[in-house]
Amino acid sequence: MSIRADLREAFTPSRLALVAGVLLIQLAFIWSYVGAFHSPKPSDIPVAVVAPAQQAGQIAAQLEKIDGHPVSPQVVESRDAAEAMVKDHRVDAAYVLNPSGKQDTLVVAGGGGSGIVSATEEIFGQVAQKQGRTVVSDDVVPLEAGDARGLTGFYLVVGWMVGGYLLAAALGVLAGHRAQSLHHLVIRLCVVAFHAVVSGLGGALIVDQLLGALTGHFLQLWGIGALVVFAAAATTIALQALFGLIGVGLTILLFVVLGNPSAGGAFQPHLLPAFWRTIAYVLPNGAATDAVRRIVYFGSHGVGGHVLTLALWGVIGTAVALAATNFFNRRQPPVVVGRHEAAA
Repeated sequence: MSIRADLREAFTPSRLALVAGVLLIQLAFIWSYVGAFHSPKPSDIPVAVVAPAQQAGQIAAQLEKIDGHPVSPQVVESRDAAEAMVKDHRVDAAYVLNPSGKQDTLVVAGGGGSGIVSATEEIFGQVAQKQGRTVVSDDVVPLEAGDARGLTGFYLVVGWMVGGYLLAAALGVLAGHRAQSLHHLVIRLCVVAFHAVVSGLGGALIVDQLLGALTGHFLQLWGIGALVVFAAAATTIALQALFGLIGVGLTILLFVVLGNPSAGGAFQPHLLPAFWRTIAYVLPNGAATDAVRRIVYFGSHGVGGHVLTLALWGVIGTAVALAATNFFNRRQPPVVVGRHEAAA
């Protein structure tokens, strides 16, 4: 009888539901990471083509016809213009045909990610070989000495994201997943906002002054870090306000299972399958990772859209948390206080 009672206690519906939820997240994790990384294939990588007028259109047409459409070419008038586009991260590479010889040049940007560089080098190496030509690479945006394979920005963002949602989850464990009142919720949001500012500062100090991995952009990285941490924390608080403990699991599903593999760390979005490529810059992970790359290597060109994405996650998370807290607290029956308790 004791064993049966212990088994009944061990396998209650709530515990079984918890185990099932963890199993689903675990399997989703495996599906997402293996699905994103097991067979990277380039798709629609934006590239510039520089060649004499009579050849440029022909080369672009040939590139368009490659199976799988790995690149999306556009003809550019001069090498200088193409290099400017690469340095502004408007294209990932530029193919420059040498009209007086057999060796062409591929202008690349190492700061945009080693995966993209390798993919474009392979594609254009095959294109040149078919024409009896060779191609050499010219990296006009090289990686910093301390940024091996261009992964520092990605791991920096991962650290900021983890800090944001872990703090929000911990506050939920300590004080209840759903704040007792709007007043308590505002205090909780103020705590995570302060934490976001300090976390952004700490991350920027580590990668710049302490390790020398990403240097010369301290204030911009601090600002991005604060936005990332607050976006992650506010979203977690909102999900907890809506779903209680399940909200923590949904946060992990959103930011870890889906967000990290689509963020463009080891493989940039143009190398990922369609699903992960589509969500890459919608989620804060990918928006922040690309924002860091653009700040450090591309003169902050095109960073505005990512900043707006991060701000929207923070604002929407805050608004949902406020609305959900107000809604559920209004549904709770009022606490009746007896005369003796009131007198006390």
